[in-house]
Amino acid sequence: MSLLRRWFDPIRSSWFYQKPSRQEVLSTEKGLSIYLRLDDVYSYLAVQTLAQLDEILSDELKPLKIIISDRAPEPPNGMSREEWQNYCYNDAKILAKQHRFGFDEFPETPKQEALQQATIILQNTPLRGQNFLYLLEDVFHMLWQQQYGKLKTLYQMARQHQRPQDIPERIFSQDPVLISYYEFGERQYHAVDDLLRLTRRLKQQQLLTGNPIFLINHIEWREHLITDVEELSVIQALHPELDLFIALEDPISWLLLAYIKEELAAYYNIQLNLYPLSYQRRDFFDWGLATRLSKRSGVAFTPFCRPTQEGTLNMAQLFYSVPEEQRLESMYEMLQAVWSKGKDLSFKAHVQQMQQALGIERLAELDIPAILQHNDELCAAKHQPGFPVLELRIDGQSYVFNSLYRVWMIESIFSNVLEDVYKQQESE
Repeated sequence: MSLLRRWFDPIRSSWFYQKPSRQEVLSTEKGLSIYLRLDDVYSYLAVQTLAQLDEILSDELKPLKIIISDRAPEPPNGMSREEWQNYCYNDAKILAKQHRFGFDEFPETPKQEALQQATIILQNTPLRGQNFLYLLEDVFHMLWQQQYGKLKTLYQMARQHQRPQDIPERIFSQDPVLISYYEFGERQYHAVDDLLRLTRRLKQQQLLTGNPIFLINHIEWREHLITDVEELSVIQALHPELDLFIALEDPISWLLLAYIKEELAAYYNIQLNLYPLSYQRRDFFDWGLATRLSKRSGVAFTPFCRPTQEGTLNMAQLFYSVPEEQRLESMYEMLQAVWSKGKDLSFKAHVQQMQQALGIERLAELDIPAILQHNDELCAAKHQPGFPVLELRIDGQSYVFNSLYRVWMIESIFSNVLEDVYKQQESE
């Protein structure tokens, strides 16, 4: 398999990268759908944008289809249900603060009885269009803010005076939904994280009648939240540290490491600490997603040769064979060689070339699998559902998050810390 990758991966990846990454037109035949769960905290955030989105949808996409599921699949990444729930609540709280969604500071899972009552309300209401979307949002607020008295009143009215409605754009399903998402043109978009990407697509296809403004504090790639010289110096003086747990065969790890190193580390004076993980089988990835991220973040990508398990061990061996102060740069060079120069680090000749380029005279005699296993354990203790996993430490506080969808949190946290510093100075 490594030989095939060495020859065909660079050719195939270059061809894929050079062809248009965006299909010009996605089919509107099935319209636009959003999948929700009443006990999903991301659905609670998503419904707060639906009425506004519906207002600017073209007639071609109306009515917006609402699919409400009553089932959740198993949590990702081997997490327990309690770990997954805690992660979702903390993450949603951060999203709500960043983008100014309504959200309870101490969220609680709605009671089962309340969920059943809410389902009856939504099944029986004859409201459609904007009126239904406002009701849907109100019902979510009642569930997540424990307004069970109001919910019970609505439920009694729905049960006594209304019957189940057969409305095509309102579907109650038992198909499992992990977190809320949109579906358009047979593609899925996370209901919060991919909302901007979805609206860009709809605008490009002239399917919106107005400008979408939903996530007002969104930070674009290579844009900075803090640009004032004085404010920047305050953050730099706090000497932030960022731990990055990466799967070496995962291109997202390369793209994010390169972006953070090139754009954030020196700018904010971040000490970046790397923890390579053992082989996680991340080499079968979404090529389209990685390509889009490369083009939006401005990080070189392709021609590449996906690392095998042997390749990741060789990379880790090289990483731990250089002095500690040189490891960040060495990993950057290795991943750059793999993901933008097509080097196969399971191939002896390429490994030797890389060893020479890094100035390594002799490989360290270390138990590399044991070191990687220790890193795996440290990473697992963070209880995150995806990779890479990041831990930011600044001003005595620690913040843990994960994946390309949360890189913006680095600058958002800095902004919040800066605000706290100024408040403390004013009170003294």
